[in-house]
Amino acid sequence: MTYNFLKTETYDPGILIVKIARPDALNALNTQVLIELKHILSEEAQNPKTRVLILTGEGNKAFIAGADISEMHAKSAEEGVQFAQLGHEATKLLELMPKPTIAAVNGFALGGGAEFAMACDFIVASENAVLGQPEVTLGVIPGFGGTLRLSKFVGLPRAKELIFSGRKVKAQEALSLGLVNHVFSSEELIPNTIEIARSMSQQSLSAIARAKQLLNEFSESAGLNFKLDAEAQAFGRLFGSADQIEGMSAFLEKRKPHFQGLSTPNTQEQPQ
Repeated sequence: MTYNFLKTETYDPGILIVKIARPDALNALNTQVLIELKHILSEEAQNPKTRVLILTGEGNKAFIAGADISEMHAKSAEEGVQFAQLGHEATKLLELMPKPTIAAVNGFALGGGAEFAMACDFIVASENAVLGQPEVTLGVIPGFGGTLRLSKFVGLPRAKELIFSGRKVKAQEALSLGLVNHVFSSEELIPNTIEIARSMSQQSLSAIARAKQLLNEFSESAGLNFKLDAEAQAFGRLFGSADQIEGMSAFLEKRKPHFQGLSTPNTQEQPQ
């Protein structure tokens, strides 16, 4: 597959950097980026030469600024569900890949960006990193696994606070919350992440794969697929609502949204 929005770099022994390269849009996730991520992650999960995968963004402004609002804003409820499901397919490949995955967050990691980072085994960040789940400011909810994964990093009460408020956190606060493991300068982020990856790439990959499987299983109180499907359905049902239309229109028009208050989600029949 030819990648329009991804670049790769390799380092010995067996370290692969996958870089989202859409800097004009702050590496925002549209459908094509998600398709490309799904493809490369599927390939690298089976690639015996790749022992550790690092996910990052091009430039020093953004890891992934979020999902592409210009593509999302006019989606129907059914299309919203399908978009969330595509995001889930890609993030599950990161979470379940039988080798370590590290997010090197080099700037904004908002919405879907934070969700892709949290789907990795852990996160390292540059000093200028900003993470958050601001979806409520757009009239929707996290749709790429944020309602499931954020609480694993920061605990349920803090996850609720961050999701309900849409508040963004800078790198040092993210470190204190346990959302990121390390904070480095922008210049040191990739070199230091490669060194962390190298300490893992030299170990028994079969042992790491088994440990990762058990750690993931022990952290689940219910099936991953069930939880993610419930999130996708809830995310999609908000599309077409007054608040979703207002929130995303306000974002594109660079103004403050005027939400109507509690509204009834779109109740059209959803795919099962």
